[in-house]
Amino acid sequence: MARPLVVVNFKTYATASAEAAEGLLSAMEGVANGPATVVAAVSAFDLAMLAHRSEGVHVWSQHLDPVGLGGFTGWLEPQTAIARGATGSLINHAEHKVDLDHVKNLLEMLPEGFPVCACAADVAEARALAELNPTYIAVEPPELIGGDISVTTADPSIVTDTVAAVKAVNPSVRVLCGAGVKNGADVAKAIELGAEGVLLASGVTKATDVQTVLSDLVSLL
Repeated sequence: MARPLVVVNFKTYATASAEAAEGLLSAMEGVANGPATVVAAVSAFDLAMLAHRSEGVHVWSQHLDPVGLGGFTGWLEPQTAIARGATGSLINHAEHKVDLDHVKNLLEMLPEGFPVCACAADVAEARALAELNPTYIAVEPPELIGGDISVTTADPSIVTDTVAAVKAVNPSVRVLCGAGVKNGADVAKAIELGAEGVLLASGVTKATDVQTVLSDLVSLL
């Protein structure tokens, strides 16, 4: 079995943008050789800078659009993202929802082996996304995102039910869970419930002692 995945979404937090993003990436490099595969999902503005200097941390885009090179002002075009160092991407995050055709068209134009994590608000959306064959599906109840209670505590059944639904549709898709994940106990519980990793943001990006939090996140794996 592949190592569990720990994806930290930098969003556009002040503590995870521009120069601060470099410091956060450095902290993540401190756990990159441990028991988990560590991913930084970063702003498009910081992508090239962070991908160029990253050692051991996979640098992903937070979003991509299914467009090619040409007249697509303001869109995030995949070919250039990859050329600038993106090694994967999130799509359909609760804060940047798209329709299923967007996800489908994007997946069809990406090169083989380029990982995509499609986010789902519930089991039904996860099941629909599984039909499209993304690499990962992260289930994140929107009401728990950014909160202090992990989905693994507040609604563990959504994790187990999502794993069952996704695997029934497409056994190759790996399921992550997110929303409220803050510590190693949350990560360990996610794995116990059948997930293969976590997607989190504020638990790391807003931490007072980022290195301690990162070390704790992987401590029980």
